[in-house]
Amino acid sequence: MATTIASVDIDASPERVWQLVGGFGSLPDWLPYIPVSEVSEGGRVRRLENEDGEVIVERLQAFDDGRRTYSYSILEAPFPVTGYRSTLTVHETAEPGTARVEWSGSFAPDGIGDADAVTLFHGIYTQGLAALVQTLAGMRAAGQEVRGGANGRP
Repeated sequence: MATTIASVDIDASPERVWQLVGGFGSLPDWLPYIPVSEVSEGGRVRRLENEDGEVIVERLQAFDDGRRTYSYSILEAPFPVTGYRSTLTVHETAEPGTARVEWSGSFAPDGIGDADAVTLFHGIYTQGLAALVQTLAGMRAAGQEVRGGANGRP
């Protein structure tokens, strides 16, 4: 199995960040390259569409609101991997009002090398976390409060 992890420190409280990212169907609220998320099976499965119209179907494997973390697996996607499992976690930091967000994954490359698979997902995680930082900065600049995800929590 190949693995990768990306993290970013954000100038917002862990609670505020989790309020935005903690809903399993909330990706369109903060991730511009995923404009569509439809949840089913009581919030346990999400069907995503990226900007190119490609479909990704993921299943929620674990959710812990108190620890601000969830894990999911890919059921269907155009990615050259199998056995994909990922975790998104919002941590407290030593600096008040700052959160650290970690996005990690493990997967078995299928038809490509480990390094190429790691590069692919590390890029997705890094771009996603940069988009999260921009979304929160834009909300702060507009004086908006963070709302819960469009599709809520499981």
